[in-house]
Amino acid sequence: MAGNREFISRRVHSLLGVIPIGLFLIVHLVVNHAATGGAESFQKAINFMEDLPFLIVLEWVLIYLPLLFHAIYGLYIAFTSKSNVGRMGFFRNWMYILQRITGVIALIFIAWHVWETRIAKAFGAELNFQMMADILSSPFMFVFYLVGVLSVIFHFSNGLWSFMVSWGITISPRSQVISTYVTMIVFVLLSIIGIQALLAFV
Repeated sequence: MAGNREFISRRVHSLLGVIPIGLFLIVHLVVNHAATGGAESFQKAINFMEDLPFLIVLEWVLIYLPLLFHAIYGLYIAFTSKSNVGRMGFFRNWMYILQRITGVIALIFIAWHVWETRIAKAFGAELNFQMMADILSSPFMFVFYLVGVLSVIFHFSNGLWSFMVSWGITISPRSQVISTYVTMIVFVLLSIIGIQALLAFV
């Protein structure tokens, strides 16, 4: 019974990492990338998202609750799983441990980012281009955001590989090799979008 529960929990954890959390990450990166067109372009993108109907419900159902489960269960996996990197040293084993490390970094970053933006907005701050420009004006915060964004993107991209394996999409060794290259491309493309967005606020 406990084994079945853990099997189901890991499947749900994997699924939520792609849908809806991964999809939201892509949308969030694209919205932030609008900053490359200037403050007005960014504000239009923000206003579009803020004007969505039932926004509070959508945020809780599609973002916060799935993210909470994914984060809590992810921490459990990170601190109870054993890596064989030191013994084996294969590429996929390194991806395995990097997935755990970037997951912890991503959780810290996301919590701080939500505090600085969504929570601040709830207390009356205006969520706009200037808010992000002020945050990223500090070299320390810029590096923190850069590391955080890249960690989130890596965790999602590499998580796609695990998702496809655990859900039986990539079964053969060849399909898993192909998916490794595909997920690497996803990481590079999303990283370019994320870095360009950050630089647009500086």
